[in-house]
Amino acid sequence: MDKDFMKINVTPWESVEIARHKDRPSGQYYIETMFKDFIEFHGDRNFGDDQAIIGGIASINDINVTVIAITKGSNTSEYIKRNFGMPNPEGYRKALRLMKQAEKFKRPIICFIDTMGAFPGMGAEERGQGQAIANNLFELSRLKTPIISIITGEGESGGALALAVADKIFMLEHSIYSVLSPEGFASILWKDPSRVKEAAAVAKITAKDLKGFDIIDGIVKEPRGGAHKNPVKTAEVLKKTIVDSLLELKEKDLNELIDNRYNKFRAMGNFY
Repeated sequence: MDKDFMKINVTPWESVEIARHKDRPSGQYYIETMFKDFIEFHGDRNFGDDQAIIGGIASINDINVTVIAITKGSNTSEYIKRNFGMPNPEGYRKALRLMKQAEKFKRPIICFIDTMGAFPGMGAEERGQGQAIANNLFELSRLKTPIISIITGEGESGGALALAVADKIFMLEHSIYSVLSPEGFASILWKDPSRVKEAAAVAKITAKDLKGFDIIDGIVKEPRGGAHKNPVKTAEVLKKTIVDSLLELKEKDLNELIDNRYNKFRAMGNFY
């Protein structure tokens, strides 16, 4: 076994801290590292271009794809530019525009997700935040092209799910995926935000928890201490996972693909 990937036990709260680490690789890093000939597209053809979501066309192992990422950035100026990874409705509309384009040109879709949730500002609500997310969920459920989504850091609330109605859903080992943050969980359930560590454990938000519930399809191993310790190796492992999944999904009949996607999320609904 590669010593860099030797298993270490961490608590759910430690996973939260690793998922939020300031040096954790961003979606933009994975696009630049794993894909060739990336061409970024901008705007939702309605309001503007949301920098929290980047997307365009690229290739991976000579497979042409559409790649989309909710990204926080990697330094203070980028955090501000990317709105700390919290998309506005125009971001979700841009993502859906690119996804519909991918369907038209028969390109598989790869989504990287790292977000605390959709931006809750007044302007976002006025421009239809809830509707934009709901529309993504509806359209992705029947989109006639393979979809792979990877939670690379935080995957919280409907803001994450809007890019995660996929045929294959993966999580990096120390990422988290949940209906809300541990802070929000503790504040709502116990009226005590100081109980965040307990909330992280009770809410079952880790990759291991979600795989155990069959909410996700697989866990992508990280180097000891987290992806930020060795981003290059993390990208290598993640790239292999994506390529293997693409080759598997491309062999499936499109009607079968959509039926399987529908049944996957119906089963999740029955679970909840």
